[in-house]
Amino acid sequence: METKLDFESNIFTTEKIKLSDRMEKIVRGGRHLFPLLPKAFEGIKQIGVIGWGSQGHAQAQNLRDSLTGSSIRVKVGVREGSKSIEMAQAAGFTEESGTLGEMFDVIRESDLVILLIADSAQAELFPIIFKAIKAGATLGLSHGFLPGYMKTIGADFPNHINVIAVCPKGMGPSVRALYIQGKEVNGAGINASFAVHQDVNGKATDYAIAWSIGIGAPYTFQTTLASEHRSDIFGERGILLGAVHGIAESLYRYYKAHGASPFDAFIDTAEAITGPISKKISKEGILAVYNSFDGDDKSTFEKTYSASYPVAVELLTEIYDEVSSGNELRSIVAGGKRLASHPMGKIDGTEMWKVGERVRLERNESILSVPPVTAGVYIGVMMAQIDVLMENGHPYSEIANESVIESVDSLNPYMHARGVAYMIDNCSTTARIGARKWAPRFDYLLMQMAYTNIDDNQYMIDTELIENFKNHMIHDVLSVCGELRPSVDIFVE
Repeated sequence: METKLDFESNIFTTEKIKLSDRMEKIVRGGRHLFPLLPKAFEGIKQIGVIGWGSQGHAQAQNLRDSLTGSSIRVKVGVREGSKSIEMAQAAGFTEESGTLGEMFDVIRESDLVILLIADSAQAELFPIIFKAIKAGATLGLSHGFLPGYMKTIGADFPNHINVIAVCPKGMGPSVRALYIQGKEVNGAGINASFAVHQDVNGKATDYAIAWSIGIGAPYTFQTTLASEHRSDIFGERGILLGAVHGIAESLYRYYKAHGASPFDAFIDTAEAITGPISKKISKEGILAVYNSFDGDDKSTFEKTYSASYPVAVELLTEIYDEVSSGNELRSIVAGGKRLASHPMGKIDGTEMWKVGERVRLERNESILSVPPVTAGVYIGVMMAQIDVLMENGHPYSEIANESVIESVDSLNPYMHARGVAYMIDNCSTTARIGARKWAPRFDYLLMQMAYTNIDDNQYMIDTELIENFKNHMIHDVLSVCGELRPSVDIFVE
């Protein structure tokens, strides 16, 4: 069923955009709106950012910088004795200035509590957090994990607080890096969704929009906590992380089996996906990749797409069901507990990722091309994810961001700079657990089902599937979203 959403703001200008057959409302961001933030945050004297992880360090610094000159304090809360204390101090948050403290002290004294600790810690500590937060305060989340998990155990939020979410469609380092770049190009940043789950004082919507603008979102769109947690956790296991890892691993072996050297196999897989394929999708859309081919290359893409899409739909439907049922959330909590005594090792030691280190050192961007087999597999999986989210009624903005924009504008550039395996080893615990769990399934099913069909001379292109791809509504959606895209690309050192 389609998610029905609408909102009004007393402070910020809203606008409607037409995304294929739907109208959705958004708020455009930009530094020119920073002077409005204190008014939008009326009643909030202190924003407590709890946690100094991937999102915590980025959002705390961005909000502090955006609110410079106002009377609103941004204070970081971390566990006593945490290694994060020194990192927060290095970024300018100190106990002496009143901008750094023990997490529960910060929760008790803050008017807006932005909870950015690990998901497994949220599951463990939420009853204590709820007791600490003061009546009339606002609880802010950047992930739908907690309400999703609470639903599985029959828990609910206290009825005397606002509950809102602002969910950047990119990892924390991207949120910070593009905010800094936005000093030169107004509006540069990472898009964000927002949700108002509980509003006790009539100000929750403006709080959420101000928070999103304050961390640098070029545009903010509406969702619900239930929709966000399903799409976000699902997306991490899909094309954002798990699937791209499985695709790269399997295609690397596929190309080698067909005579490619390790060096060339890596260039035609991970390099192609995170480089030219992502850049073309980012700037011109998915269909532009297909339209760049002609002759045999176009036929190869169509055959590969036809073979890969059904395999991806099968697996992505299973992943979505596991997330929706709560099974995946429970596995995250269990995995977080295991990490205390059994930490995860790194996965970047195999031949493929060692070859990748050499490729990046010798990289010549000008000679990177778009192999039709790689494009067909990658886009086939991406389109399958889009369709699974569409079938489950997600907002079009959410579908575009969780399946396309976050990949090509945030995550893939980091993978291009440092490696796919590096990204899997250094993402959030929730994403890391999910990617390691599901990437091998993509690898296995693509090898067993898709690639055997690609090599079968009797396998026919599914012309109906290709026509559906060419006429898919996502192309119109991305063209509108592309008009909202900042002109600056993320810079990764």
